[in-house]
Amino acid sequence: MAAALEQFCGSVFWNSSLLDRNNADLPLCFEQTVLIWIPLGFLWLFGPWQLLSFFTSKMTKTSVTRIYLTKQVLTVLLLLTALTELLFTIAEDLGHLPHPTPASRNPAVQYTNPALYFISWLLVLMIHDNCRLRTRRDSGTLFLFLILSLLCGMFQFQTLVRKIIQGSDLDVPRFSLFFISYVLQFLLLLSSVCSDIAPEMKEAAKKNPEITASILSFFTFHWYSRMVVKGFRKPLETEDLWDLKDKDRTQQISGKFEKNMKSGVRKAQRELEIRQRKKKRRFATTGHENGLSKAQSQDALVLEEKERKEKKEVVTENSKGDYAKRWLITAVMKTFADNLVKSVAFKFVHDLLVFVSPQVLKLMITFVSDPEAYLWQGYLYVLLLFVTALVQSICLQQYFQLCFELGMRVRTALTAAIYKKALTVSNATRKESTVGETVNLMSADAQRFMDFTSFVHQLWSAPLQIVLSIVFLWQELGPAVLAGVGVMVFLIPINAVLVTKARAIQMKNMKNKDERMKIMNEILSGIKILKLFAWEPSFQKRVGKIRARELKGLLHFSYLQSVSIFVFTCAPFLVSVVAFAVYVMVDESHVLDAQKAFTAISLFNVLRFPLAMLPMVLSSLVQVSVSTERLERYLGSEDLDTSAIWHEPSPAFALQFSDASFAWERDSDATIRDINLKIPHGHLVAVVGPVGSGKSSLVSAMLGEMENVKGHINIQGSVAYVPQQAWIQNATLKDNILFGLPLDEVRYQQVLEACALLPDLQLLPGRDLTEIGEKGINLSGGQKQRVSLARAVYSNADICLLDDPLSAVDSHVGRHIFDQVLGPEGLLRHKTRILVTHNLSFLARVNNIVMLVAGAVSEQGSYSTLLANGGPFAQLLNTYGSQQETIPEEEVTVGMDEEPELDGDPAPGTEEVPADVVTMTQKTEACVHRKDFCRSLSTSSNMSLKKVHQGNLEKKPVEELKGQRLIEKEAMETGKVKFSMYLQYLSAVGWVLSTCVFIGYVGQAAASVGSSLWLSDWTNDALLFQNQTYPAAQRDLRVGVYGVLGTSQALFLLAAALLAARGAVQASRVLHEKLLNNILRVPMSFFDTTPTGRIVNRFAKDIFTVDETIPMSFRSWLNCFLGILNTLLIICLATPYFAVVIVPLGLIYYYLQRFYVATSRQLRRLDSVTRSPIYSHFSETVSGLSVIRAYGHEARFLQHNEKTVDINQKCVYSWIVSNRWLAVRLEFVGNLVVFFAALLAVLAKDVLDSGIVGLSISSALSVTQTLNWLVRMTSELETNIVAVERVHEYTLVANEAPWVTAQRPPPSWPHRGEISMVEYQVRYRPELELVLTGINCHIKSTEKIGVVGRTGAGKSSLTNALFRILEAAGGRILIDGLDIAMLGLHDLRQNLTIIPQDPVLFSGSLRMNLDPFNQYSDEDVWHALELAHLKSYVSGLHEGLSHPVSEAGENLSVGQRQLLCLARALLRKSKILILDEATAAVDMETDHLIQQTIRSEFADCTVLTIAHRLHTIMDSHRVMVLQAGKIVEFDSPEQLLQQNSIFAGMARDAGIVGATFTVM
Repeated sequence: MAAALEQFCGSVFWNSSLLDRNNADLPLCFEQTVLIWIPLGFLWLFGPWQLLSFFTSKMTKTSVTRIYLTKQVLTVLLLLTALTELLFTIAEDLGHLPHPTPASRNPAVQYTNPALYFISWLLVLMIHDNCRLRTRRDSGTLFLFLILSLLCGMFQFQTLVRKIIQGSDLDVPRFSLFFISYVLQFLLLLSSVCSDIAPEMKEAAKKNPEITASILSFFTFHWYSRMVVKGFRKPLETEDLWDLKDKDRTQQISGKFEKNMKSGVRKAQRELEIRQRKKKRRFATTGHENGLSKAQSQDALVLEEKERKEKKEVVTENSKGDYAKRWLITAVMKTFADNLVKSVAFKFVHDLLVFVSPQVLKLMITFVSDPEAYLWQGYLYVLLLFVTALVQSICLQQYFQLCFELGMRVRTALTAAIYKKALTVSNATRKESTVGETVNLMSADAQRFMDFTSFVHQLWSAPLQIVLSIVFLWQELGPAVLAGVGVMVFLIPINAVLVTKARAIQMKNMKNKDERMKIMNEILSGIKILKLFAWEPSFQKRVGKIRARELKGLLHFSYLQSVSIFVFTCAPFLVSVVAFAVYVMVDESHVLDAQKAFTAISLFNVLRFPLAMLPMVLSSLVQVSVSTERLERYLGSEDLDTSAIWHEPSPAFALQFSDASFAWERDSDATIRDINLKIPHGHLVAVVGPVGSGKSSLVSAMLGEMENVKGHINIQGSVAYVPQQAWIQNATLKDNILFGLPLDEVRYQQVLEACALLPDLQLLPGRDLTEIGEKGINLSGGQKQRVSLARAVYSNADICLLDDPLSAVDSHVGRHIFDQVLGPEGLLRHKTRILVTHNLSFLARVNNIVMLVAGAVSEQGSYSTLLANGGPFAQLLNTYGSQQETIPEEEVTVGMDEEPELDGDPAPGTEEVPADVVTMTQKTEACVHRKDFCRSLSTSSNMSLKKVHQGNLEKKPVEELKGQRLIEKEAMETGKVKFSMYLQYLSAVGWVLSTCVFIGYVGQAAASVGSSLWLSDWTNDALLFQNQTYPAAQRDLRVGVYGVLGTSQALFLLAAALLAARGAVQASRVLHEKLLNNILRVPMSFFDTTPTGRIVNRFAKDIFTVDETIPMSFRSWLNCFLGILNTLLIICLATPYFAVVIVPLGLIYYYLQRFYVATSRQLRRLDSVTRSPIYSHFSETVSGLSVIRAYGHEARFLQHNEKTVDINQKCVYSWIVSNRWLAVRLEFVGNLVVFFAALLAVLAKDVLDSGIVGLSISSALSVTQTLNWLVRMTSELETNIVAVERVHEYTLVANEAPWVTAQRPPPSWPHRGEISMVEYQVRYRPELELVLTGINCHIKSTEKIGVVGRTGAGKSSLTNALFRILEAAGGRILIDGLDIAMLGLHDLRQNLTIIPQDPVLFSGSLRMNLDPFNQYSDEDVWHALELAHLKSYVSGLHEGLSHPVSEAGENLSVGQRQLLCLARALLRKSKILILDEATAAVDMETDHLIQQTIRSEFADCTVLTIAHRLHTIMDSHRVMVLQAGKIVEFDSPEQLLQQNSIFAGMARDAGIVGATFTVM
């Protein structure tokens, strides 16, 4: 081979003697062949692939720029130099030019090299041109080729320069051409450093400079520097951040993921079916007994229709049993395959380079200990160390960037998939997972995936590094290394045990977390009820119990983690102790020298990383496997089956039911049965029937929300839907009505007029641009219902499904709406209208009436026909007709009447809405809704309207009206995290514990320094005992002390870690307690202006950070900090003049950190703040699911979700890049540390011994990573401590008055129940006008008072004032002569009773809902249930009082819930009872029962009734008429009816005449 090459070159190919001298050189032939073919080979291997885009790209070529022209000109010049050289050679051989050696021809190399270069430069020209098809007009291949070419050319360059200096013969033309070519290549490389941005890409580059960044800028993340500087100068805002790349946008990611997910789920479901078939076969063969018991349980179900226990068992068996498994990971891998492949490549190169440094270190030690060695060798090794470290850094950072990008994309894909699934999910799945649990899937589980993917490659990389380490160690220590490996193998089972234990704990803890979040969501949703009933302590205790279980699990988990950390910190050390001990003891001739010891030590250091990572990856894998199961269950569950809803053209009928039966759950009894109905186009059909007859279920069936048992429904045309419980979005009033449709001003105004919304707009602070809070918090019940109706009218759909929309409005408004909207003359007169109603007065004006009884149509026909028939309808009319003219006034409906009473199935779709946690903040109490309140909630007049989570398309006016905004942008601390936050956390840990932990870590650090110095001293024995036998005593001493130091290091660490674990759990307990304690004590107004999602975020994400992330960050930070002090101490002891280098490097580190931390911290805050809207929007969507589906707006909501997620992605991505930006710079500085440590060792070669050099360089090699970690951990800690700051912020929210004060009321207070108001005034907030202005009245003992007034008169403010939900602004209220302002809130509230308008129940037992403090005996509870007409129902339940109530009581009908609220009041039986629109949600019959009970049982109590159905207060002693916050009339109903009073006018409106009154 060499001979052939010599002939090819015409000179010697290799001559080792050239290297064996001080001024070494390489033979010219080697430089002209090998060193030229390396870069060219690289170019031809990877270059042609760059041309592929020429054929595949759909882009047109971008414009020519100066940089592009420069590159092409330089390439053409290089092409010409190659051509010139070729022509010159030919001319020489043809004799046209003088030949240097006339006797012979030029060697072949003179022809091949220029020719190769010529075609290579042609390829470069084509690649340059092809780059115009891409946004990044730069080629990485060319960049690397030029670097290689310049590096390899350097050798030839210096050879030629030497020849000039030495004055030997020189081929001047070729030298000149080589020199020109070298300079041109250098210029070409420089031109590649600049970003080449085409004019048409300038705008895009401003929005995201990454897409056009040059290769060097891309690798060093230089393009991000502008953002870091901006972040340092001012706190960043979302608007400052750059746009996402297209491939990072939610839409693209989720589209790709969904495709893979669908195919995966299909395959998994096929496997599931096979498994189930096999199971069935096995089940069938196990014999008769099982079948029998199953049949019995079926009987039980049929017999005890109300019982849900068996059914629950059946459901849970299915839901918790088998599911479509093992598809998620595959889908993720398929979706992100390109990213995975790239990161594997970078990681592989990095892992190989990791092992180069120890080998170079070995050569360095040999060089120092060899006095004969040439100096150039030392410099070469220094350079090698530096270059290796540099390439290693770049590969590592690219790998990390790819991993974190992958994590971010996986999280996005999962979030989008969960959201999309929520829109289509079946009822069964919805019942299985509450909103809280589903939000948890989005927050916790998707986040887990994100964290795991960041180091998923360690799964193959760690074993690879371990194997390579062992191979190299074998070369150093021989078989002795097996002893070390043995120790490692021994540690693996220990780790396996720890991991399994940890998994079990983690699984349990996730359940506790879910349960805690579920209760928290309920508490926040029903906070008003808790306050009115003074139930906060009971619920605080419930949460406390779950939290205690959770923390116990966390403590065990932390202890396991500590043991795991201990085992793996000991591992490398134990391995080295054992290996060295065995090495010196096996053979007396074995003496540990510096070369062996420090190469082995640096290899053991390499080993340390994969060994430490492995347990972390495994425990993360454990968590991800738990999350995978949860996600696979949810995402793989069944979708809503709407196959029974047909859309076939039918000229005659808009709606047709054909033998249709539907149930709420699969395999349960049908809730609506055998319905056959034909509804012609344009008809108005009323659906009537008692509570639980299935009216709302009928509507839900039409919407496809129920499980089809048999038959089908044919629907012709588009659908609009008004649910019984209005669903209002957190957007402006206008957006709520337009609901995504374009604005048609004329139609919009008509709709406002028809739905009686114009007077409301006058009262709203920002008119129709007023922002409506979560769940319509600042609208009254009637307003919400009218907005919901307006949405349906504006949508212009062909069919309107109206579920009792008139129940929540005043009588005159009801009539107006019927005339203007629903009736024969209304806006919807040409549309098909299905009206579910309890309101009998409008029935004469409808086309058709359908009477439902027990889920079946008992009769149908026109009003007159049904009356003539004398059936159930006629009876209903006769019983309640007279009362019914009193159309309910200002009644707020809660949930639907419909409840499948037969089998106790959970409530229908719309009702599940409130049921779901985050969604049902029962702040809808009338009090909050009065228009005054929305005025009262006004905020400073010029708030920025840009809302973090509002993608409204509406153009907002620049000037904002006072009170237009209800919910403020989430407050976000900016700038440096206050030091007090760290102290806050440490004091929560406990000062004694904190100090002990610190001492433990310091002890470990001291032992570590000691062992390093001892080892350095030990290696000098090799020189002392050269050519002698090594004394056994000396050997034992060395091994013994080294071992003791190592063991003490490990023990200190274990002690510190265990104490830290205990401290962290202590801190978690303290902080959560404080947070919960305060949130339960803040005034109601806080909940009205703070979205539930935001508070939930504190209890979910921030508490999770405090529980799990901060302790880890603190530990790592302390470890790194002490580790660095160790290393610097060691290097300075070895080479004191290294201290000089520390100063400038230290300064660079400091400034880099300052710049970075400012940006990073703010980005993490932005991440937190932009994440809340994702969850808020999600819970809002889940609560309005049936409405969104009915209108067919799923796509629009998906789009909004994508937008919200993208905003969050922007923050996350920016944060990821900021980390890489820092790391590249830090590692470069770290590499300089290595470079200088090595260079100083070479310069001081003669005065240093090898042990010291080994110690110094091996320490320097490890310091890079540690310094990098320190900055990262500092920032990580600052970022995570933000969670403490956010939790702390909510512990400082001002509280309402104390629950108990020094002045306690007498034990039997109030024994008379007299109420006096003296000049009483109240306002909602200090800066707002009064809502009640100087109320004076005296209510005598046992008097029955009715309170009436138009919307906004202040009726509910009155109740709020009595319970001190609002505090007095002037005057006072006396109850039995005691000023209530002097009492503690609980003393007051426990002695008053309210039956609220919203029947709020909590998950738990029935008994817990009636008596959370267990104050009453079972007899009392049963007695109360009997009086509330519920005894027969409850005693019929399998578990009686222990019957589980599901979330928000959705397994009971609204009527039953209202009766339970009555039972609560009966159980308390205090002297004063307030009825706040208490019978709004029930039919006439139930209303009648409630009224009867109240009259008999509360005869000796003072009763205040806020009235809607006027007949309920006609027998009051006196009626109080409120107007604009004043009492305008206060007298007996008889007196008021006889005068020309406001009350008489109301009674006339409601159709109550004298005769009716006397009958009553």
